[in-house]
Amino acid sequence: MIKILYPLLAALLLLSGCGGKQTDDKACFRYGTTAYGTSLDNAGIDPHQSYQGWSAIRYGVGETLFRLNEQSQPQPWLAQKYEYIDDRTCKITLRDNVTFSSGRKMTAAAAKECLEQLIAVHSRAAADLKIRSIAAAGQELTIQTTEPLPALINYLCDPYACIMDMQSKTANSNLLAGTGPFIAQRVTAQEIYLQRNPHYWAGPVQTEAVLVKGIPDGDTLAMALQSGELDAAQGLPYASLRLFRNNPAFKLSSTETSRVFQAALNFSSPVLQDPRIRAVIALAVDKQAFAATLLEGNGTPAAGPFPGNLPYGTSWRSSYDTDTARNLLAAAGWQDTDGDGYVDKGGKPLTLRWLTYPARQELPLLAEAAHDYLKNIGIKAEVNITDNCAVFLQNGQWDIYAKSFVSAPTGDPEYYFTTHIPSSSAYNVGHYHNPQAEQLLQNLRGTADTSQRAQIARQLSQLITDDNAYIYYAHLKMTLVMKNNVRGFSAHPSDYYEITAALAKE
Repeated sequence: MIKILYPLLAALLLLSGCGGKQTDDKACFRYGTTAYGTSLDNAGIDPHQSYQGWSAIRYGVGETLFRLNEQSQPQPWLAQKYEYIDDRTCKITLRDNVTFSSGRKMTAAAAKECLEQLIAVHSRAAADLKIRSIAAAGQELTIQTTEPLPALINYLCDPYACIMDMQSKTANSNLLAGTGPFIAQRVTAQEIYLQRNPHYWAGPVQTEAVLVKGIPDGDTLAMALQSGELDAAQGLPYASLRLFRNNPAFKLSSTETSRVFQAALNFSSPVLQDPRIRAVIALAVDKQAFAATLLEGNGTPAAGPFPGNLPYGTSWRSSYDTDTARNLLAAAGWQDTDGDGYVDKGGKPLTLRWLTYPARQELPLLAEAAHDYLKNIGIKAEVNITDNCAVFLQNGQWDIYAKSFVSAPTGDPEYYFTTHIPSSSAYNVGHYHNPQAEQLLQNLRGTADTSQRAQIARQLSQLITDDNAYIYYAHLKMTLVMKNNVRGFSAHPSDYYEITAALAKE
């Protein structure tokens, strides 16, 4: 059934154009991506809802006070400058020439309204920003936090901190007004239609209109790009990249990112409470082969949550060792007593439930590879690839949960550890608890010096890797593919700066 539906979807795509117009609309930039949709919690442009802020920034609707440069360092964006009055108080001076697409001027009062609404409804933002109070006077925004927060400016780079006009929000509309180069005219769970913002504060916008289509199937995406239905695409299958790499009608833009493919281990699972079994799982998979072969060189093997090119990253070292894995299994009392190729204990085989989702093409590839690697050392893996991971996570029906995660979206390591280390954190689905790790995280939160923060981050990475709380497989190289006449469209290490005022079709 799936094989039949995808060509049908491709045919429907060919009949649609920008804003309901036909596909000969040359003024419209048509962009297909696997990174937009309800399964990724980013279908929409309201930054205060889940991960919709990523869509707001990616597609040129919203902007944050600060943004990350190519070296993942925060730089002023809607802000002009900032200064710390003390270790809990930061004064931010906003640009004086910015207006929302609604026509309202972006003042400190407008930014205050937006940030106060954010922390009222977005639990992750509230936990990150730790805001006690916000004061506004003209173009000066003063934020006071409940504790010293050296990473405040980094957190204000997070897409959830897009500054939107709260007065433009109505109960029956999701078309919030931002400060970006494009204005959302239509937003659905499958696509976003945008038109040029004629009053964009940072200069002329080169493209009249943009149509973003969420296309979950990579093969359908490749077909739409080949047929001319799309001008550019993100998320193509790696095998499909060969079709465009040496084709003069197309060009590619690639960059290293901090997006990591990782697996959380379920510490509530009886078998995984044995640290030897967790170590076995880590030793069983050849990460270098996964990155080089299955990802076709579009990723690098990972030794920790951050790539080695970041100041707080971990340099790659091989951990693939099947002999040690088999010895650990034997030491833990697991042996193949019936000759069926799988180890057992007390008459029961060692079976691990591998849970993941299909929205990222790399995750099914990783699941398939892990299944074979685990089988090689005598472990049976039951793979469950589903869009309903939340149900299985909640019910505890899993042992290994593999996912894709941008580990440094704010250019600082604190974000990752805050979301993965504390017992109550959003992504600590495996119920990992280590008092030493939580103390190191507290030390990180209170340390302002960047070199010391990097040192603590490396210690934390090593600790959770040694515990095998999380297993890190590869960091992704992001690749955008576009027609040769597209300009001003390039991959960025931070993964969410895509549609900009410079985008143009010649």
